[in-house]
Amino acid sequence: MLNISHNKLNTTVDISGFKSSKKAFEKRHYKQFNRLLIISAIICFIILFFPWTQNIIATGAVTTLTPAQRPQSIQSPIPGRIEKWYVREGDFVKKGDTILFISEVKSDYFDPDLVQRTGQQIDAKNASVKSYDYKVNALNNQIGALSNERSLKLKQAENKLLQSKLKVKSDSIDFEAAKTNLNIAEKQFLRAESLEKEGLKSLTDVEEKRLKLQETQAKLISQENKYLAAQNEVLNAQVEITRVKAEYIEKISKAQSDKFTAESNQFDAVAQVSKLENNRSNYEIRNNMYYIKAPLDGFINKAIKTGIGESFKEGERLVGIMPANYDMAVETYIDPIDLPLVHIGESFRIQFDGWPAIVFSGWPNVSYGTYGAKVVAMESFISENGKFRILLAPDKEDYDWPSAIRIGSGVKAIGLLEDVPIWFELWRQLNGFPPNYYQPISSKESAKKY
Repeated sequence: MLNISHNKLNTTVDISGFKSSKKAFEKRHYKQFNRLLIISAIICFIILFFPWTQNIIATGAVTTLTPAQRPQSIQSPIPGRIEKWYVREGDFVKKGDTILFISEVKSDYFDPDLVQRTGQQIDAKNASVKSYDYKVNALNNQIGALSNERSLKLKQAENKLLQSKLKVKSDSIDFEAAKTNLNIAEKQFLRAESLEKEGLKSLTDVEEKRLKLQETQAKLISQENKYLAAQNEVLNAQVEITRVKAEYIEKISKAQSDKFTAESNQFDAVAQVSKLENNRSNYEIRNNMYYIKAPLDGFINKAIKTGIGESFKEGERLVGIMPANYDMAVETYIDPIDLPLVHIGESFRIQFDGWPAIVFSGWPNVSYGTYGAKVVAMESFISENGKFRILLAPDKEDYDWPSAIRIGSGVKAIGLLEDVPIWFELWRQLNGFPPNYYQPISSKESAKKY
């Protein structure tokens, strides 16, 4: 007893007669108890020097190693209305299997023969393109014919101009000869008239010379008229050349304009054909989208849109699917203070929810029901929950993870750090210090090389 009360029982009650008091207060029991205490103290002291693996604890969930293997939903890229389901929840589907059939809700695509009608429009436009092609060829032939005709007309006009110039030259010579004849006739008339006055010539001779002079004057005027007419013909030939050039420039320009118009219409028809072909391809692809197919092998998790005749918009989720083949991983979060302690390739021990396990966090070799994992990815930016996300993959050198584990199951992750004595770990825990900061051996070796 503690003997707190003033009424002391040991003075009033004699306990020496009881067997229990005799056994409890014998000296040999003191010796055994002291031996037990000493042995326990020695054992505890020895245990303090046992190795202890420092660790960090984190919680997370089972996920997949790659994003393509995670649960996903199937959307429709076009709006529509559900007409028929081909699967039930929990069914296994292969890639390309039809899940459901939808119908059109937009009036622009109600025509069941839309693809065929678009093909007919394409054929008509192709015929139009060929017609414009024939027209362009005809105009090219017309332009070529006009160019040849212009060349011949220009040669003809140039020949006529050359003839006119030669005629001008000939008439100019005749005109000069007429001038010379007139000068001679005038001199002969004056000489005859002078001789007639002297009585050496008769009046008849004088009259003949006067008549010849008048004829020579008339010939001079006639030759002058011919000379001027020849010069006029040269001008007319030059005008004709200019007229022929202008006429055929107009005709060729008009033909070229018609050709360019036909080519423009042809290019426009070709653009319309391309647009119609694009529309036909889009219509064919859209028709194939009426059948919603499985993008991969997997299990149908949940039908998000369920009713027959239920309408939906483009991009809405219709059904959830879980891939059949996936590589399991663990997604967990660590505190920012523990981030420097975790490196790529760091070892973790994983305890799955609902899976029997006996865990000694500091002695991973003694634990039962935990599985090895390695850090394969670390986020460089903090998550919304104020922690950093890391991804753990199965350790190939450890036991295989249970096949009964499902995606989304909860886990407890134990990050294995540096090995220290138990007394150091107790001292650290009592003082609230973080685990020892260290670098993996591979990082230290690479740092020494540099």
